[in-house]
Amino acid sequence: MSKRKLALILLVLFSLGCKKKENTKPVTPVIIPDVPNDQHISVFTQHNNNTRSGLNDQEKKLTTSNVNSAQFGKLFELAVDDQVYSQPLVVGKLSIASGTHNVAFIATVNNSIYAYDGDSGRLFWKKNYTATGMRPPKNTDMTGACGGQYQDFSGDIGIVGTPVIDSVSQTLYFVARSTNGATYVQHLHAVGLTDGSERPGSPVKITATYNGGGDGNVNNVITFDAQRQNQRAALTLVNGIVYVTFSSHCDWGPYHGWVLGYNASSLQQQIVYNDTPDGYDGGIWESGMGMASDAQGSLYLVIGNGTVGANGDPTVLTNRGESALKLTPSGSSLTINSYFTPYNFQYLEDNDLDYGCMGSFLIPNSNYYFTSCKDGNIYLLNKNNMGGFTASSNQVQQIITLSSNSNMHCQPAYGKVSNGEFVYIWPENDQIRAFPFDRGSNTFNITNEVIGMSGPQGQNGAMISVSSNGTSAGSGIVWASYSANADAEHAVGPGILRAFDASDVTKELWNSSQTGSDMPGNYAKFSAPTIANGHVYLATFSGKVVVYGIK
Repeated sequence: MSKRKLALILLVLFSLGCKKKENTKPVTPVIIPDVPNDQHISVFTQHNNNTRSGLNDQEKKLTTSNVNSAQFGKLFELAVDDQVYSQPLVVGKLSIASGTHNVAFIATVNNSIYAYDGDSGRLFWKKNYTATGMRPPKNTDMTGACGGQYQDFSGDIGIVGTPVIDSVSQTLYFVARSTNGATYVQHLHAVGLTDGSERPGSPVKITATYNGGGDGNVNNVITFDAQRQNQRAALTLVNGIVYVTFSSHCDWGPYHGWVLGYNASSLQQQIVYNDTPDGYDGGIWESGMGMASDAQGSLYLVIGNGTVGANGDPTVLTNRGESALKLTPSGSSLTINSYFTPYNFQYLEDNDLDYGCMGSFLIPNSNYYFTSCKDGNIYLLNKNNMGGFTASSNQVQQIITLSSNSNMHCQPAYGKVSNGEFVYIWPENDQIRAFPFDRGSNTFNITNEVIGMSGPQGQNGAMISVSSNGTSAGSGIVWASYSANADAEHAVGPGILRAFDASDVTKELWNSSQTGSDMPGNYAKFSAPTIANGHVYLATFSGKVVVYGIK
């Protein structure tokens, strides 16, 4: 009998309630041996790469033939100390613990980082990064948010935005938040992958100022507020700079949208950008996704509610709430290279229908940028000429209008399979949809749109990722995670993971409710499933990351 089989039998007997005799010697913990794996794919950043496509197109094990209730299911769980908002990251074939392993990195809102063997569940290291003498902030600390009834978070608010990994320097970057109840601080950390030790210069306290007469300014200077500014979106690593973005807690002002850039080696602050310096708001939420970036290093993001223009002129670039932006580094700040603001931005502003609620991404190997608005409109933009502002119409590449109840708190993804290439999206109060992308017209062929089952309700849609083995037939799978029966905007409840044939999303292959032992626990809001090396890593709010694979 193999060691792994023996270990699994012992674990099963223990779970069935085998009684331990009194006054016996302590039982030596069972160590599950390393599990060989011929795949070593890495996921260094949220949604796989800086296009934010959510695609792993080198998955050789999981197929439409074996992802079913008979062959596929929960393998093991990775225990953590609190809720997980960020997406688990994976480093393939990392040299660690006297060997090479596929390592899963997990961040919790208790400011803890875990490094687990992604194939066996062996814990390599765990460290907590709360500032000395402090604790993670809690939702109850945000006393002015939502009239004192802040429920967007249900407890701790430590590490929230998905970290990013530099594979060359083998460094993990993340933002941890701490408080003593009176003072609030946020720190950018850079730690080694093999043991979690701080790199030179780490951590660095996040501070910033920006000239402007906007909300909260003192003598025409706006100062970063570590309590009010919410580090929600994933971090982005581009050309040696780690970018960190900020929104707010339930529009508790004064706040602004900030983009801060730090040198990845020294952690010296290099970039400071404020999107509403002479106005108000302008948070960067993007349903937890990170800013997109292209090969030239330009940054793409969408701004939520906030001031548009200045002095009654919506085309003034100083304040850019309710807008999609292309930003390029310029000295110590960022310059707007192209932008789009919907013609009805004032209506959106007045009715809390943010442009920028959905994570945005660049369609791979194209010049096109996929964004959406809380009013149910999807905008396809030319990233080099987004359309600016026109008072009576939207001058964009394409507009797709869904139901006004499709509020777009979701993460779309991209797949290229044997019958074409698609963008997959599943907003709340709507159905899963696959939009075929036509390279000839550089638009979506809505006539051939594929529409599947209805799903998430309330104010939180599905988080989607895609796996395939290139364009091989039968390899494309769409993975979708969402709250099974609660409105995840404010409620914590059970989650569900579903798998669909990427060539036809009307065909469900498997879901975690088919077998009781596959249930994941409570849904982790805005954390997409990570697919790597024959496994699906699913974050939860139940103190664990669940690992699925071929049984």
